Amino acid sequence: MTKTPAEVELMAQSGRLLASVFAHLDEQPLAGLTTMQVNDLVETFIVEGLQARPASKGQYDYGFVLNSSRNEVVCHGVPSADEVLRDGDIVNFDITLEKNGFIADSSKTYLIGDVAPAARRLVRTTYEAMWKGIRAVRPGAKLGDIGHAIERHASKAGYSVVRDYCGHGIGREMHEEPQILHFGRPGTGLTLREGMVFTIEPMLNQGRRTVRTEDDGWTVVTTDGKLSAQFEHTVAVTRDGVRVLTLRQEEKAAA
Repeated sequence: MTKTPAEVELMAQSGRLLASVFAHLDEQPLAGLTTMQVNDLVETFIVEGLQARPASKGQYDYGFVLNSSRNEVVCHGVPSADEVLRDGDIVNFDITLEKNGFIADSSKTYLIGDVAPAARRLVRTTYEAMWKGIRAVRPGAKLGDIGHAIERHASKAGYSVVRDYCGHGIGREMHEEPQILHFGRPGTGLTLREGMVFTIEPMLNQGRRTVRTEDDGWTVVTTDGKLSAQFEHTVAVTRDGVRVLTLRQEEKAAA
């Protein structure tokens, strides 16, 4: 469950490479692209540009390098040549990368073109909620402290937190123990220890927190058709706090 300092450094290397994938995406004119085109350019960048492995491809028989979750899609959206990113959309790209045997996992919700204020507010609040959870991480804290911080921030803004999906430990395998719930009571759950590495990846809905899986067996959508947003980072518990292993360049001042 815990990683050695050397293993954390290897995970940090994977995390830095994954952060560069999002920097590459930031430079792309996403409006007008299909989600499959985004998948393909990400795969090319990871494999040819970074000499790394897209860890999602082949995992659980999944055939793509990312999840593309657009508008009412909560998570696990499947890239498609028929799905075009259009002005006003929000879309989450969830990407994993493996280098030297260790996996990093991160996601970011993008605003496509002129996005309505209500959607922008949802995206901004979801990002803030992720950071509320991250800042609750330290040795001796409890898993419930993370979930409580996230849910409290979401509830204050009038949003619901999806409970069907959670963060997870990560390392040589994409999904390890423990599970990181995005709701909870402070002071409850597993005690955090130095060397633990896991993801924090809250999904916030405009409406009800209930979700359903579509017929493809992957795509999860809100049951009421309202928007959902998500952000994710891979973090490590340090001696005196937390280290964000997938931190992006534009986040370094805030972190």
